[in-house]
Amino acid sequence: MTATKRAIAAFGKFWWEFLVGDTPGLLVGTIVVIVAALALRHHRTAGFIVVPLIAGVALALSIFRGRKTDRS
Repeated sequence: MTATKRAIAAFGKFWWEFLVGDTPGLLVGTIVVIVAALALRHHRTAGFIVVPLIAGVALALSIFRGRKTDRS
């Protein structure tokens, strides 16, 4: 493997570990919140209600999942 390919692979592994890490659900939740915010950017009232609800649900699911794996 050439040095360039190794560098590209290391760069990709770094970003995968940085963004996904141990909890890929948080990355997915973050992407869903950003997409919802972009989709509702012209509907301010709906955006003020829906986006925090989605963020809260993502956070609650992450906490629930973390507590479930902590008990073992």
